[in-house]
Amino acid sequence: MNETSRDIRMSDTPLLDRIREPRDLRQLPPEALPRLAEELRRETIAAVAVTGGHLGAGLGVVELTVALHYVFDTPRDRLIWDVGHQAYPHKILTGRRDRIRSLRQPGGLSGFTKRSESVFDPFGAGHSSTSISAGLGMAVASRLAGTPRHVLCVIGDGAMSAGMAYEAMNNAGAMGTRLIVILNDNDMSIAPPVGAMSAYLSRMVSSGTFRNIRDVAKQLARHFPKRLREAAQRVDEYARGLVTGGTLFEELGFYYVGPIDGHNLDHLLPVLQNLRDAPGDGPVLLHVVTQKGKGYPPAEAAADKYHGVASFDPVTGEQHKKKGAAPTYTQVFAEALIAEARRDPRIVAITAAMPSGTGLSRFAAEFPDRCFDVGIAEQHAVTFAAGLACEGMKPFCAIYSTFLQRAYDQIVHDVAIQKLPVRFAIDRAGLVGADGPTHAGSFDIACLACLPGFVLMAAADEAELVRMVATAAAFDEGPIAFRYPRGEGRGVPLPERPEPLEIGRGRLVREGGRVALLSFGARLGECLRAADELFARGIPTTVADARFAKPLDEPLLLRLAAEHELLITIEEGAVGGFGSRVQQCLLERGVLDRSQGRPRLRSLTLPDRFIDHGTPAGQYAEAGLDAAAIVDRVLRILGLRRRATGTPAGRTASGG
Repeated sequence: MNETSRDIRMSDTPLLDRIREPRDLRQLPPEALPRLAEELRRETIAAVAVTGGHLGAGLGVVELTVALHYVFDTPRDRLIWDVGHQAYPHKILTGRRDRIRSLRQPGGLSGFTKRSESVFDPFGAGHSSTSISAGLGMAVASRLAGTPRHVLCVIGDGAMSAGMAYEAMNNAGAMGTRLIVILNDNDMSIAPPVGAMSAYLSRMVSSGTFRNIRDVAKQLARHFPKRLREAAQRVDEYARGLVTGGTLFEELGFYYVGPIDGHNLDHLLPVLQNLRDAPGDGPVLLHVVTQKGKGYPPAEAAADKYHGVASFDPVTGEQHKKKGAAPTYTQVFAEALIAEARRDPRIVAITAAMPSGTGLSRFAAEFPDRCFDVGIAEQHAVTFAAGLACEGMKPFCAIYSTFLQRAYDQIVHDVAIQKLPVRFAIDRAGLVGADGPTHAGSFDIACLACLPGFVLMAAADEAELVRMVATAAAFDEGPIAFRYPRGEGRGVPLPERPEPLEIGRGRLVREGGRVALLSFGARLGECLRAADELFARGIPTTVADARFAKPLDEPLLLRLAAEHELLITIEEGAVGGFGSRVQQCLLERGVLDRSQGRPRLRSLTLPDRFIDHGTPAGQYAEAGLDAAAIVDRVLRILGLRRRATGTPAGRTASGG
């Protein structure tokens, strides 16, 4: 950006230009805050128009963000944003405006809150429903250390569908620790309409005077007979609950305030100030109602309120999505499942609040009675699928790899031990680019392949994915899973009527001689490119697609080990997955004994560290799992020198 354009941009945001961090914000008079909020909203739109990212959630909390930083002494007071989708305005106000156009870019700001990025991010996130648990821990730690501070957790109504949020609230209510939870209700309208009367009541019930009167009344009530005392308590709580809709939260031990208009600073400020200044302990829940995408007409009009967007034209809202030559893996999965469901009425689909992300919105359009969105409740999703399987249905549980981690006990206890035929469609396997380590699908191979009776597949391309959907639909002996990456396929033709795969059988893709590359998953294309370069260097290379991590294709594996000088496994997963199973198999078969003509064996996996956000190609290069890294590894193992200009710098991978 040149100096002239910078001056133009800054002149559009004169108040925001004065804010370097929240203490600058707190120097403004209250009447200036609506103007500041408007400037902050424009800056958020302008930044995300360049970078892409999560827009609608942030636009919905602009006024709330301003109010929280204005009233509370952040970062001394801890402000925790659940998930972090909505934290872009927060980042702009907390010293990161000069880098906001690096959001989700390699080396730039994270798309979520991140402790290492700023002292104003006390807790990192990316998955939902963790804020109340973390906030309660911080509040208890502050109490034990004798360091008084406010702890605030901002959580959306969608995140409130997760059991973890209620577990935390139940614990907080029982402990009586001071904690302020702000329920950002931007979708499911769990309260009466918001207006002046609601704002007045919220100011009243959050005020110290009102709470003192209640305390006096409670003291008097203690002298009543037990039945009258309990009746008085119920009258107090249920009367406020009927007015405000907060009975559920009161039953969990929270003092409920709200609902109030989350876009009206005249309503927000006095209530937050009352909560800040109120004496006493105990958790409080403030219910604010907001509009996702607020203040940006294209977002307000969109069905998903521009939850996640590519870069876009800020004037028209038109997104700059590239037109790919091949369909995405998610689209291929959805169409394949629909085709199977047309043939088999027992097939049902389950998603945990990700109908669009998993492609199941397409399935739901054709089979509305056979598609179930259970909310942000992966544990329930898995056990719900187990129940369906018990009664002869064929459940496909479509969950991102990173979110399936949240249901591991249910996979073990409710599915695997009972050998129930639940089908797991694991989207976003491997590295995912701009969403970074919180959303990377790194661990499902290691987690699932160790479970007795589990069948685990990985699609090398979109045609293989179609076959794996058919395989899962036909398999009834126990749990089965197939994983596939984010993004577009390789452009291969799709089978019109796919035949199920033979369980535990891989395939030879290319015959070579000296080196064998055994791929599990979507690195197959990189293996083929590596084989081309190695062949050009006089090193004939076999390429095989394992298809299955469990059960392994032992005949194929033993043949590759016997006929090649070097065998390398490649997978888009952490140490302990496919490569480890291959090594265990060869050890048990005696292939690696000293008395044998042992092949050299190596495994390329994701490195033993988390990889920051970036482009998928850049991440795989950093992980040492692209074609150049494979070639480099082969040449070094064989003792051959690679051209210095072609050696990637700083690459590391497991199994060196």
